[in-house]
Amino acid sequence: MLDDRAKLLLKALVERYIAEGQPVGSRTLSRASGLELSPATIRNVMADLEDLGLIASPHTSAGRVPTARGYRLFVDTMLTVQREQLPTLQLMPEQPQKVIANAAQLLSNLSQFVGVVMAPRRSSVFHHIEFLRLSERRVLVILVSPDGDVQNRVIFTEADYSQSQLAEAANFLNAHYVGLTMEQVRERLKREVETLRGEIAELMQAAVNAGTEAMTESQDEVVISGERNLLSVSDFASDMDHLRRAFDLFEQKTQILRLLDISSRAEGVRIFIGGESQVVPFEELSVVSAPYEVDGQVVGTLGVIGPTRMPYDRMIQIVDITSKLVSNALSHRK
Repeated sequence: MLDDRAKLLLKALVERYIAEGQPVGSRTLSRASGLELSPATIRNVMADLEDLGLIASPHTSAGRVPTARGYRLFVDTMLTVQREQLPTLQLMPEQPQKVIANAAQLLSNLSQFVGVVMAPRRSSVFHHIEFLRLSERRVLVILVSPDGDVQNRVIFTEADYSQSQLAEAANFLNAHYVGLTMEQVRERLKREVETLRGEIAELMQAAVNAGTEAMTESQDEVVISGERNLLSVSDFASDMDHLRRAFDLFEQKTQILRLLDISSRAEGVRIFIGGESQVVPFEELSVVSAPYEVDGQVVGTLGVIGPTRMPYDRMIQIVDITSKLVSNALSHRK
């Protein structure tokens, strides 16, 4: 456990480093902390903090910089969010894709870092279904969700159905299965398959498979805005290898999706410090994220990706406000 003096010095060191980006020496730390301590005393405390893995000493400087553990202790126990006056912000209720794109850009513009938004999980409930014969044993399935989202899938059937048979099957399914989720339809189908006519049973099974596949694919959409902002961040501009690794992360998107998925299972704003776990494998990057809702249900996550040396108090405020704006815009879309 750190005593109050060590906590105060660590807090002053992190804040000074975030503000200036230079390793902090004992003399600077003495002034920043407001403590009347001798340079020798401060050096001793800094040595203790270094032994605990909270700060480190770059080879080129006598000063110290925070480590991932130091940042984590800072944001968990010492960070105070001062509500600053942000410009009047608004996201208009539009199509979800437009709201998401605008939100990513808003996050990027406000933070001057990278804005990321995981697209809303699409509803697995279908509102309407149609089958369209394309060629022999080749059928287009058109699935419409309650919010108007349309998914198209081509399926291959064992038998060759006429368009009138396909229309009859679609009418039956729309009359008896609308409003159920794909999983509910699948369970009902298991019980009712013996009583359904052969073509309807096959087409229904194919439609469920196509719908499930469409919903699964829709989970993998993440919108990223402002990658070029990292070019102006001194932490990256001085090291092209760091910058290249960051851009590789954005291109792959898999790691970002895993991170946002973890965030969606938590309440409120979360902070991931680069290098402290495999969630954010790069020491140079940190993520501030929060889930957003539609009609009270969490459907996605958004956040800011930037250097570990970021003003966390401001990022928390930006992410928190944007999540509320997205929730409001999507919930009030007609």
